[in-house]
Amino acid sequence: MNLSLYLLTVLIWGTTWIALKMQLGEVAIAASIAYRFALASLVLFAVLLLSGRLQEVDKRGQLICLVQGLCLFCLNFMCFYTASQWIPSGLVAVIFSTATLWNAINARVFFKQKIAANVLAGGALGLGGLALLFWPELAGHEASHETLLGIGLAVVGTLLFSAGNMLSSLQQKAGLKPLTTNAWGMLYGALMLVTICLVSGTPFSIEWNSRYIGSLLYLAIPGSVVGFTAYLTLVGRMGPERAAYCTVLFPVVALNISVFVEGYQWTAPALFGLFLVMLGNVLVFRKPKAVAPVAPASVA
Repeated sequence: MNLSLYLLTVLIWGTTWIALKMQLGEVAIAASIAYRFALASLVLFAVLLLSGRLQEVDKRGQLICLVQGLCLFCLNFMCFYTASQWIPSGLVAVIFSTATLWNAINARVFFKQKIAANVLAGGALGLGGLALLFWPELAGHEASHETLLGIGLAVVGTLLFSAGNMLSSLQQKAGLKPLTTNAWGMLYGALMLVTICLVSGTPFSIEWNSRYIGSLLYLAIPGSVVGFTAYLTLVGRMGPERAAYCTVLFPVVALNISVFVEGYQWTAPALFGLFLVMLGNVLVFRKPKAVAPVAPASVA
């Protein structure tokens, strides 16, 4: 079950970049994200109400859902989208892949979980592999004030994503399932995005064509309803640090799709980077060897 959820998350998030590119145009980014999570929330609430699976959430749970919504379905996306205006998307992917390391550290700080050496090593290998995969894009970008600002926003977005992971893990420990908490979190995130648009004077326009509407539906239902539910379920089952290795793998899926869609060509450094990413994946999910108990010495 865990493997199926893991592969589902990687494949879905590895293809959402196509839909994201189709969203770029006349509609403001903040408005597009608001539409995405408002629709995703509506779908989740409808499914849960019709199936009788909507859980009751107390005031404490609602407060956590609110903060989780701001972290996972609002502010982090604003950070990543804004950062992408100033730094290459490859650099954003490399920074985002540090979520594996941040989740391991945060799980230690907030939940007193032991940091597994293989998870840290695997995360570091994956990060290095992604850097090699996107090296041509990174090397061709000149450093500037905007570059530093973009890097800072990408780091903040990654930290917000990690914080949302911790909050989801906390909710699951309290017995609340990701379907319910995501429904509320996406609703709160969409409301905050609407507020941001209203305060900033961003128009709520929409493109009534198959390209925009189709990409919106893909991002809202497979990309958000299915993708985030599968991923946060993994956070509860496998731990935040292992689940976050998805952030390393889905850029690899995106690059493989780019071979057919955009004519991307694999190079020797990129192939070595892919090898490091796969090796990191093996390390992250390697189970530690059980230590055999030492039998007490017999008394003569």
